[in-house]
Amino acid sequence: MSSVAVNDTDFESEVLNADKPVVVDFWAEWCGPCKQLSPVVDELANELKDSVKVVKVNIDEAPEAPTKYGVRGVPTLMIFKDGQVVDTRVGGMPKSQLQDWIAGQV
Repeated sequence: MSSVAVNDTDFESEVLNADKPVVVDFWAEWCGPCKQLSPVVDELANELKDSVKVVKVNIDEAPEAPTKYGVRGVPTLMIFKDGQVVDTRVGGMPKSQLQDWIAGQV
């Protein structure tokens, strides 16, 4: 299972009410670093599917969630546990660093 596209309509059900930790990738089509990070996020979604859910939110198509959670730049990655943000990272990062960050939070 790769990452799931989420919008403002299903953000609550897919992220806040999820039964396991959720990594949310806030991104935009026009964002170069987002495009570089996207395949890495998809790879980790497949590798970590048993312990973590990974979703992507296009900030241009779903402006409510990024506004609510204070997203100021993209890519922004947030980890949610039990409906709450537990950590945030802004900007691209290598796969190993992203993997370590996720492992340290879940």
